[in-house]
Amino acid sequence: MTTDTLPDAAAHQGIPLVRTLAGAMLALDAQTGLDAFTLPYPPEAQRALDRTVLACLLREATPPASLTELVSWCKEVALADWPVDLPADAIGPEDRLLDADSGRPTELCHEWAECTRDSALAFRDREIIHTALRLCRAFGEEEAYTAFRGLLVNRPVLTAPESFEVLNDLVLEPVHELIRRIYLPVPDSYRYDGEYVCCGRCLTLLTPVHDGEWWCERDHCRRQGPAPLGTRLRPAEMGEVHQVERPVRQFVTGPGRAETALEEELKALGLAVRMWPGYDAYDLLVTFPDGHRWAVDVKDWANPLFLGRSARPVPQEPPYDEAFWVVPHHRVATRRDYISVYERNRPSQARHLPLLTDTDLIGRARARVRVRKQKGDSRA
Repeated sequence: MTTDTLPDAAAHQGIPLVRTLAGAMLALDAQTGLDAFTLPYPPEAQRALDRTVLACLLREATPPASLTELVSWCKEVALADWPVDLPADAIGPEDRLLDADSGRPTELCHEWAECTRDSALAFRDREIIHTALRLCRAFGEEEAYTAFRGLLVNRPVLTAPESFEVLNDLVLEPVHELIRRIYLPVPDSYRYDGEYVCCGRCLTLLTPVHDGEWWCERDHCRRQGPAPLGTRLRPAEMGEVHQVERPVRQFVTGPGRAETALEEELKALGLAVRMWPGYDAYDLLVTFPDGHRWAVDVKDWANPLFLGRSARPVPQEPPYDEAFWVVPHHRVATRRDYISVYERNRPSQARHLPLLTDTDLIGRARARVRVRKQKGDSRA
């Protein structure tokens, strides 16, 4: 029996407990905000508190005295220091469920919740993508699906005039109703001094924190320094502002930014790149001048254990010569055992699927172009 199939009696242990905690933090953040909750607690939060207390008592450790204290633990205490038994591959030394500065759920928290079978958020991003695929296939419009993916990646925030424009775009007609459902009104917690501000790097909305500073929900942005302030949006001037829902931002928009950055670098090498080919069979189809083709799937996950367990062979259509999964280099820089954890935990059917960083992939592409060019010059 694996830790994924432990019975409810072990729900206070290790991986099941952290999954419960992650789901509780997301439920609290969505329902009331993590700084303003009262009794009765949401069922997910009460369950997380009860199970954490039990885990602590069994380890003869002092448990959190309240939900407020449990939230503080999630913000201030690295998971490696909690009184629970977790496999070494499951966590990094600084992993937290809540960000220390903003108190908002981390990307890692969303990934843990994605693995929670009883979470209403589980697989929400996949449900949306599968719905878009079904609708676009029914219309026979692969172009509509590509445009939809581009919308989620490049325009995660829409003003009222922009929403009107998108919902009158004939290319996107098969998914108009889906767009209405997943672009949600932005709550006031994102507003400061009457305006919302988009991140100049990842384009999602920033969260105002203390002293007029702003926090970006994307790990990569924060590691590059303070978020650059991008477009400022005043609802009083441009109407209601909408943002694509959080699971989509986490598992589609974020990786999509890495995908489009990779597209630009590969094109700069003179390579042909097709995005999301074959109704999103994989992320990039890269064609070299000699006709050699790579299939590339970009996976921007914070936790390499979950990524390894999700590994599967890249679909054979559209056809290619080599296939890779790619992770942004900042993930490996943050957790040095990232690739080895992935390799230890991938299933047997994916044991030959390599995981590269984006910088490694570009290095391989550059080397291949150089070698082919040298061979061509020597023949000339």
